Amino acid sequence: MNNSGDITNPKLLWCKAVLFVVIGGLCAGLLWLDLPRWRDAVFFGLAVWAFCRAYYFAFYVIQHYVDPQFKFSGLISFAQYTFGRRNRK
Repeated sequence: MNNSGDITNPKLLWCKAVLFVVIGGLCAGLLWLDLPRWRDAVFFGLAVWAFCRAYYFAFYVIQHYVDPQFKFSGLISFAQYTFGRRNRK
C-alpha cells in the first residue's frame, strides 16, 4: 500500500506543519541577519500577518460566510471563483 498521496494522515500533516515553521523561522532569521533593524522586523512581521489573514479570508471566510456551496482547492481556484463571480454580475 502506497501512503505517499495520503494527505489525511495526521503524522504527515504534523510533519508538514513542522517543516513550514522551520522554513519560516530560517528565512526570518536569515532576513534578520541581512537587515538587523527593528523597523525591518516589524515590516516583515506585518507582511506575514497580512498574508496569513488574506489566506484565511480566501478559504475560511468565503466558504463559511460568503458562499458555503463553493469548495476551493487552492489560490488559483479562489482567483477563478473571484473573477468569474464578478463577470457574472
